[in-house]
Formats: sequence, structure tokens, C-alpha cells
Amino acid sequence: MTLFDENVAVVPAPRERWSRRSVVGVWALTIASLVLLTLTFLPSAYVIQQPGPVFDTLGTSQNADGQDVPLISVPDEDDTTSTGQLDLLTVQVSGNRERTPSWLELAGAWFDRSRAVVPIDRIFPAGQSTEQRNTENAALMTDSQNEASAAALRELGYDVPAEITVASTDDDGASAGRLQLNDVIDSVDGTAVTSVEGIRSKVQDAAGGPVTVGFERDGIPGSAQITPRETTVDGQTQYLLGVVLGISFDLPVDVTIQLNDVGGPSAGMMFALGIIDKMSPGDLTGGVHYAGTGTIDADGNVGPIGGIRQKLYGALDAGATMFLAPEANCNEVVGHVPDGLRVFSTSTLEQSLTVLETVREGGDLDALPTCGSGS
Repeated sequence: MTLFDENVAVVPAPRERWSRRSVVGVWALTIASLVLLTLTFLPSAYVIQQPGPVFDTLGTSQNADGQDVPLISVPDEDDTTSTGQLDLLTVQVSGNRERTPSWLELAGAWFDRSRAVVPIDRIFPAGQSTEQRNTENAALMTDSQNEASAAALRELGYDVPAEITVASTDDDGASAGRLQLNDVIDSVDGTAVTSVEGIRSKVQDAAGGPVTVGFERDGIPGSAQITPRETTVDGQTQYLLGVVLGISFDLPVDVTIQLNDVGGPSAGMMFALGIIDKMSPGDLTGGVHYAGTGTIDADGNVGPIGGIRQKLYGALDAGATMFLAPEANCNEVVGHVPDGLRVFSTSTLEQSLTVLETVREGGDLDALPTCGSGS
């Protein structure tokens, strides 16, 4: 006796067969995963510029001990009467030669208007380490503070004598064998110079061509023809003499600026405005929240900076409604001004003060210089 029909064949269960669409899907998922891993870990040749911390020059900052101190101190003038703000702006760089952003990080930054993807060589020139760049930027910040103090005091009517000297030389630099330690620089191409920024400006104007530097060495006048070398600082092409210049001002007022972990020369104009505010009666800001950027020399000339687009967005995020931009950066400003921010262009400290005065007194803002359409 059997429990099943002997004439019925037992057929094994059929194997589930994958459709062509399923196979393609699996391969697509695998490839996508590999691409994602590659984008995550494959190093790039770019870095990301993005808005950095914002500091009110009329406010406080933290010193090396972590204590809140006035960002700008002037004897007997530490308390500002202004109800507005004069913000200086910074740019953070994500990545360096030791660790570059991944392609995935770059993709995210590419679609963010407040950030910029730039070739690493624009920020970190070949052969320059992160430590070297930080040291250079720290020196530029110190120069900027000194120049700003001199510019502000001169604007207020003080006499501020200055002497520019060669602080150090580079045996392989453009000035090797031509300039020496402690040479006192007094002219470039026959034009008297009274600030480090003034020398930089004259060298920049030559666009890599030779310049004649006048100096005094051990009391004896002399000159040397030097061909500057091209480099990149904060994304800006610059031409360098290959020496470190030091400037000493005989300041009639003791001005102290405390701002840690920030480098570069771009805060100069805002430092100068902050100093003038602290030493002037009344409310320089008129209760308005300003932000701005720009180098400055002891004569009050405002120069270009890097990362202007990031600074525009940083200013807006900090609550500023008015922005002071170097005239030389106007081509980078047009088309990149975020809604809610009004931009005025400036080429001198005096022009910047005119903007503040016009706004404060309810004057015609349309008559003030701007960067054109969109500012």
C-alpha cells in the first residue's frame, strides 16, 4: 500500500530567477556605493572658503587666558557711546595641504552661495606649509593693527611719525644682495612711502615688473632695482620683494588691539573705525549695525582683500544691514550681495567715515559710492 500515486512524478520547487531589472539594480547600487566611498575618501586639490567668526570692534574678544577684554583699548576711552556695531569679518578655510576636503564635501560647498571651492594653490602656495602660512598671516595682522592705529590717529589730527625698516631678509628672495637688514625704506619708484601698505601697493601696481626701492643704510642714501616675485595670499595674486618689512610708529596715544587666532591684513579699516569711535564723542554708528572689510595703510588708503563673498554672507548672518567694501573688490561684489544687506564702496578711511556720517544724519544714501548694480 502506498500513500501516493506511483504514477505522479515528484518535481522539485523551481528556483526563483532574478529579473534583468533586479540585476541591473544591484549593480547600480554597488557602483553607487563605490563612488560614494571614493568621493568620501579620495583627496582633492581644492579647499573650501566659508564665512568665519565675526567680531565687533566696539565690543569684546577673548584674550589668551579666555577672559573677555575690550577688542580695542584706548586709555580713558574704553567705553564707547555708540549703540550700533562695527563688525570685522573673517573667512575660514576648510582644508590645507596636510588634509584636503573630500570630493563629497566639495560637492556640498559647490551649491552653497556662501562658500567657494578654490584651488589649494591659491590659498596655500606650493612649498608653503600650514604653519608657515599661519606665521605669515600673524605678521600681517600685527602690521594691520599698527597701520590702523596710525591711520586713525592721523585722521583725528595727531602727528604720527613712521619709519619702515627691513626686519628680515631671504637669501633666495627677490631682494637678495640688494636690500640688507635694518635698511630704512623711504621710496618706491621715486615716490615717498610712509607705510608698509603703501610699499605693497606700489609693488602691486608694477604687476611683476622691476621697481626701484630707495633706502638709507647707515645714514647713507641708496637705491636698488628689484623684480618682485609672484605669489598668492588669501587667494589674491601678490608680488613680493622677498623681505619682511617692519614699521615703527611713534604713536602719541597708546592703542591696544586684542584679537587672538585671527590673521591677515583685511581687518585694518574696521580697526581704524573702531579706534576713531572710541576716541570721538557721540555715536559714530548712529545705532546702525555695520560690517566691513579692507586693508588700510597709515595714510588711510583702503585696499583689496580675499573672500569678499563669504564676508558678505557672514555680515548678513551676524545681523548687519550696512556693509563697507573696498572699491578694488567691487567686481567680486556685484551679483553676490545677499538680500537685506546694502553695500557701499570705499577707497579711503575718510570715505568710510562719510558713509557713516551720511547714514547717521539721514542724508541721501543714493549719492554714496556703491559697487554698481546689485549692491
